[in-house]
Amino acid sequence: MKRLAKRIGAFAAACLMILVSMPIQAQAAEKGYTYTYDYWGDVQYSPDAYEVAGTFTAVDFGLENKLTSPQGLFVYKDYIYIVDTNNNRILELQRTGDTKIELVREITEFTGDVEVTTFNAPHDIAVDEDYFYIADKSNGRVLKLTKDLEYVMSFTKPTDATFDQAMEFLPHKIVIDTAGRVYCIATNVNKGLIKYEPDGTFVGFVGATPATYNFMDYIWKKIATKAQRAQMENFVPTEYDNIYIDHEGFIYTTTTNVTEVEIDNGSVDPVRRLNMMGSDILIRNGNWVICGDVWIGNAGGYSGPSLLTDVTAFENESYVVLDRNRGRLFGYDDQGNMLFAFGGSGNVDGYFRTPSAIEHMGYDLLVLDAVDCSLTLFTPTEYGNLIYEAMDLFKSGDYAGSEAAWRKVIALNGNYDLAYIGIGRALLRQQRYREAMDYFELKWDAENYSKAFQYYRKEWVEENIIWIVIVLAVIIVIPLIVGRIKKIKYEIDTADIFRR
Repeated sequence: MKRLAKRIGAFAAACLMILVSMPIQAQAAEKGYTYTYDYWGDVQYSPDAYEVAGTFTAVDFGLENKLTSPQGLFVYKDYIYIVDTNNNRILELQRTGDTKIELVREITEFTGDVEVTTFNAPHDIAVDEDYFYIADKSNGRVLKLTKDLEYVMSFTKPTDATFDQAMEFLPHKIVIDTAGRVYCIATNVNKGLIKYEPDGTFVGFVGATPATYNFMDYIWKKIATKAQRAQMENFVPTEYDNIYIDHEGFIYTTTTNVTEVEIDNGSVDPVRRLNMMGSDILIRNGNWVICGDVWIGNAGGYSGPSLLTDVTAFENESYVVLDRNRGRLFGYDDQGNMLFAFGGSGNVDGYFRTPSAIEHMGYDLLVLDAVDCSLTLFTPTEYGNLIYEAMDLFKSGDYAGSEAAWRKVIALNGNYDLAYIGIGRALLRQQRYREAMDYFELKWDAENYSKAFQYYRKEWVEENIIWIVIVLAVIIVIPLIVGRIKKIKYEIDTADIFRR
């Protein structure tokens, strides 16, 4: 009986431990997570690629007035610029330590020969060595100011016939190239980016998205009345939401004007990379569309696809996009493979209510929240740094070093498909084709497997050419010799018969 009582007591204790541990595990899972998608589209959780280094509000910068609907964020060297839209001001901050950001000055006005020297609902800022460029939206202009806040010039509504003169000019987002040319996204303009020369001359529109339409709708429009056509949707390009220019001068754009159906049928690209001609050159070799979350749920009051409201790109051509819908960040490499996804909607550190802008300092990430009125600084973890190290070493030509870094990634996360493919690519560049084939086969990378097999076949032929020649020679010569012997034997046999 005592033995039975002990067993029952042990069983009860075990059940109690399980019940107690379940809520703790659930809370840990809800607090934060990082994940990717495998070849089959299944979610694969991983170690955190980033961690929160700090969350900053107006109080942390010593300001009495809190941020109100901040929309713009820009990083120049160790300076951070926040466009505090509803307060009509720009905050110039400086990062003075790993987790320390201080206020340099609060910009609310400027000087110069212009009628209005204050801002009205500014939405964005771009900074170079000498000037500030500010999208002063409700004043209908893009300002160019010196660093001493002296007025230089304004980029205003184009007077060209291609721009509807009845429409207000509402510059929303801007970037500046190295020559001082301005590229602007204006609200309600769907012809692409508005381009200005440094002297303010309007050049035209670049990078408009291809217009898409349903063929049956197109036919119906041809036969519908004027009133019916007025109520139907127009076949027009998609309007951009945000813009970013990388260190090579290529322009990334994002749009939230997407639907789940359009993403599934490939008729819309939420992220594009434009060259100087306005053509999309973004590489999309990954298994999944560059659209944020692949599988879309309706839990927690959120529905629909990821709404990618902003993007920032690193010097190794990987980039991170920001999902306004669910508050997540999605990283992609230069081939379009998802590196990581993390974040979410909420009030805890690392989560957001309505994220509006993203920027980077090195591989650190900065995210601006328009509703929470805060700036969050993320820094890579050991796991995240190893991923970037592996990619950087590969790009610099150190393939052995890249292989070693990817192997360290696998030691931390054995389910990370991209690490196996990264090892395969590094082995391929080291001419270890047979080994590379094994890694590509393991993660169903048919394209790279075919490439490795092609090189391996060529290498095998070169190494075994002597034996191949010998075998071919044997295959060809032996039948000839045998045939010759049979012929001679036949001639001898027939000659004996004729003698008789």
